[in-house]
Amino acid sequence: MMIAIDGPAAAGKGTLARRVSAHLNLAYLDTGLLYRAVGKKVLDAGQDPEDAAVAEQVARALVADDLNANGLRIDAVGQAASKVSAVPGVRAALLDFQKDFAKSPPAGCDGAVLDGRDIGTVVCPDATAKLFITASTQVRAERRFKELHEVDSTVIYARVLEDMKERDARDSSRAVAPLEPAQDAKIIDTSDLSADQVFDQALVFIGSKTQKA
Repeated sequence: MMIAIDGPAAAGKGTLARRVSAHLNLAYLDTGLLYRAVGKKVLDAGQDPEDAAVAEQVARALVADDLNANGLRIDAVGQAASKVSAVPGVRAALLDFQKDFAKSPPAGCDGAVLDGRDIGTVVCPDATAKLFITASTQVRAERRFKELHEVDSTVIYARVLEDMKERDARDSSRAVAPLEPAQDAKIIDTSDLSADQVFDQALVFIGSKTQKA
């Protein structure tokens, strides 16, 4: 079984993917961590995430241990990840890693669930079930603000909202693998739904796809 879960930042796709993974005994890969790891290594080297040559070089040298680095979840790294993900060479370098994980999940798992921006459209176009998780920009910004404010009380909501809008625009307008739902994906707007409601809808949809298969 291969489940693809896509969507913009802070829509709830990570939370859903982890629950689906545990419930269905699927290996889980947060593909955003790959881009965050690249972005962080570029920043740590004092380089510009928008420097395509540097970003691609870092992506091609990425190893699994880099996904365990500290600080991958901070906002600056998230912004850097969005920038390096717009580089075609970076996406090409990380594509094989994702495809291999989806096709050959760790032993003992019944398949894999991947979440990201282009799983259903590029990485796993033949996925058993495809979900696109979204929410309004304001709701997503509020969620991200609460997360960041718990760590740093100086975080300003207006800035988080502006960063969210900039990232959405960058992710949706990039030339390679722009953020968009696959034609056969189920779209779930989580703006007014609880995590349990989203999970229930997802399971019903996945079940309908596996029964057909």
